[in-house]
Amino acid sequence: MGLLGLFARKPHERAGFALYGAAVSAARQPLFFDTLGVPDTLDGRFDLVSLHTGLLVCRISRDADPRAKALSQAVFDAMFADMDVNLREMGVGDLVVGKRVKRMWEAFHGRAQAYDAALRAGDRPALTEALARNVWRGAAPAGAPARLAAIAAAADAALAAIPFTDLVAGRASFPPPHGPEPVA
Repeated sequence: MGLLGLFARKPHERAGFALYGAAVSAARQPLFFDTLGVPDTLDGRFDLVSLHTGLLVCRISRDADPRAKALSQAVFDAMFADMDVNLREMGVGDLVVGKRVKRMWEAFHGRAQAYDAALRAGDRPALTEALARNVWRGAAPAGAPARLAAIAAAADAALAAIPFTDLVAGRASFPPPHGPEPVA
């Protein structure tokens, strides 16, 4: 491999970062913090970014297109490159960053699997319970987990409707988070 090979971009890297940026933008909506009472902390923000990125990665992974695996990996890589940079900017030492990122990866993976399984099964109570446990650590304001579950389900449906060609081009949008009111 020549020197230029060290600087070559990975397939879908640019699209991965663009898609991850869309997930971060969706996760930063004030409604989550102001209305639903998601803690405006490092953990609370991580949980919302994980939710939105997880929805996106799972949507991409479900596609039959042969590029799906590489594109979902590019989104995942973009997320954890960002987490690494953010931890370093917060002053976390080099020796600790890898361990923290690994714990974040494990948390992301578990959450994404739980949310995707509940969404695929159409099990809104399981999704609500998983969100209450992860986002609010079991101390959620009344009705907030059910409302976030409704927002997540709406986002999942909207992402499913996006053509794969748009995703490969780095284009995705999440619906506004006011979403439908939960059904009790």
